[in-house]
Amino acid sequence: MSDLSLYIRISRLPSQLKTEISDYMDFLVNKKLSKETRSKRHPKAGCMKGTFKMNSDFDKPLEDFKEYME
Repeated sequence: MSDLSLYIRISRLPSQLKTEISDYMDFLVNKKLSKETRSKRHPKAGCMKGTFKMNSDFDKPLEDFKEYME
């Protein structure tokens, strides 16, 4: 189907249907763009390095569980 034939068919529609077609075209374009960006973006190993800090006493037993540890 050529662009011209599409234009002719769309131009004959009532304005409410033209609005619906415009909305649907926006939806299709956004869907296509989101698929492309999702497939191209892959996190690289180590990208979160330095984001989290652990206390030096992380492995130290907690006082709250002292009686269970005995």
